[in-house]
Amino acid sequence: MLDDSVQHLIVPFASCSSDDWLQATSPIELKNLGHLLRGMKLADTDSGQADSLCPPHERVLARACGLSSDVDGLMPWAAYEAKADLHEGWAFVTPCHWAMGREHATLTDPATLDMSQDESRTLLAAMQPYFATEGITLHYLEPTCWLAQGEVFRSLPTASVDRVLGRNVDRWLPPSKAIKLLQNEMQMLLYTHPINDERAAQGQRTVNSFWASGSGALTASANGNPQVNVNVTRVLAPAALSNDWAAYAQAWTQLDGTVIAQLLTQQNIGKTVRLSLCGESHAMTFDTARHGMLTTLKNVLSPHKPMTWLKQL
Repeated sequence: MLDDSVQHLIVPFASCSSDDWLQATSPIELKNLGHLLRGMKLADTDSGQADSLCPPHERVLARACGLSSDVDGLMPWAAYEAKADLHEGWAFVTPCHWAMGREHATLTDPATLDMSQDESRTLLAAMQPYFATEGITLHYLEPTCWLAQGEVFRSLPTASVDRVLGRNVDRWLPPSKAIKLLQNEMQMLLYTHPINDERAAQGQRTVNSFWASGSGALTASANGNPQVNVNVTRVLAPAALSNDWAAYAQAWTQLDGTVIAQLLTQQNIGKTVRLSLCGESHAMTFDTARHGMLTTLKNVLSPHKPMTWLKQL
C-alpha cells in the first residue's frame, strides 16, 4: 500500500487502437520513460474493452479518488464534484455541437466551441425549464460543463465524453427515454436560439445538443477520497482524438521531456513515484521498485523498451 504523498501520474491515450498509431510512435525514443520504467515494477493492470463507457484513465483516477464502481458507466464524478449527499443522482451535462452527417451525428470537442460564460449561462437558463419537467435541476459549473441533479441519473449509465469525441453518438447514447426526449427538444430549441444566430454570424460552431456523463450517486463505500498528488496529463489527448499522428508523436516527445523527466528526477533522488499508462482498453500502473543488484543489472543490460508496454494497452 503506497503512501498518500506518493506522486501519481496518469497518462490517458498513451496508446491508441488506430492502425496508424504504431507507425507514428515506433520511431520515438522516449528515453526518460524508458529510464523511469527501468526502476519500476508493474503494480496493477486494469483490463477492459475499447467499447466500455468508462475509459481506462477514468477508472484508474476513480480508484485513486475512492470512487470505483462495479457498473460500467456509473462513475459518480458529478456527485463527487457537487459534494452531494449519499445516494443523490447527479451527472455532468456538456453543451456541445453535433456534426450532422447523412447517416449519423458526430460529437465534436466541446473545447472548440470557445463558449463564453455569458453564452453558457444564457443557454442554461433557456434549457432549464425543459429539464425541470423531467425532475432535473441544472447548475452552472463552467462554460462547457454543468452539473445536473435528478433521480434519473442515480442508476443511469452514461458514456464519458472521451469515448464519444469524433464518433457516431448513436452507439453511446444512454438508455433513457427522458434523456432522448430532452435531446430532441434541445435540438429544436437551440436551432433558433439567438445565441446560435450570433455564433453562426461570427463563423463559430453552434451549440445544438448536450451530452450527459459522470452519472451516478456516492455511496458509503465509495464517497470520494481526494489525493492531491494525483495528476492527469492530457497532453496526448487532442492529437489522439483528432487522429493527428504527427502531432501525437510530438506530444509524446514533449511529455517525455517534461512531466516524465520530472517524475524520473524524483525517482532518481530516492522518492517513490507511481505511473499509470492508459490506452483505449487497458491501463498499467507502475511503482518505484527497490531492486536487488542482480535485477538492476538485468534491467540495465536488457531493459523493457517503452513500446513493449504501450503495445499491451
